[in-house]
Amino acid sequence: MDHVMRVHGLAMKFAEKENADKNIVELAALLHDVDDYKIFGQESARHLTNANRILDQLGADPMTKRAVVNIIQTMGYNKFLEGIRPTTLEGMIVSDADMCDAIGAQGILRTHAYNASKGNPFFDVNLDPIDSHVDANAYRAAKTTHSVQHFFDKLLTIPAILMTGAGREEGALRQDIMVHFLEELFREESAQKWSDHLQNFLKKS
Repeated sequence: MDHVMRVHGLAMKFAEKENADKNIVELAALLHDVDDYKIFGQESARHLTNANRILDQLGADPMTKRAVVNIIQTMGYNKFLEGIRPTTLEGMIVSDADMCDAIGAQGILRTHAYNASKGNPFFDVNLDPIDSHVDANAYRAAKTTHSVQHFFDKLLTIPAILMTGAGREEGALRQDIMVHFLEELFREESAQKWSDHLQNFLKKS
């Protein structure tokens, strides 16, 4: 729930800056994870069973319901890898807010918490950096061996795919936080090959 509320807060801030429909932005932000396939399964995720039910219970008009459902169906990093992206301003805003919550200080904390739950270390200086994944199938099949690799696989690529001015502004701030963190981590660990990898990665992005 913390993630949802952070996305909601960011989305409403972006909506204010971008003069978007705040009602649609708010509904989509609050409902964007209620059919998460990792929790509710692929069937629910495909049909957005919970989102549709909640919108009906709220008495959303057909146009609002279509707009919100369309946003949820077209946002997310996996959808991006498949070439699917929101086309409305409101959709771009909620997508940007969701992606921004994956990076910056929150991104560092979330990545560490997830990998720790899987028994993976945060950083293994003895491992060599590997190239990032380039498509949805490769990304899903990849097994992250330590948290730092995930920065290169996903987190550091996110600012470049944000779609709104407000999102890109926030993304740039969060990117700086991650880069500075990694630079200091690699310095303290005397991890020159990783430091070089980071600089080369940033030059290409």
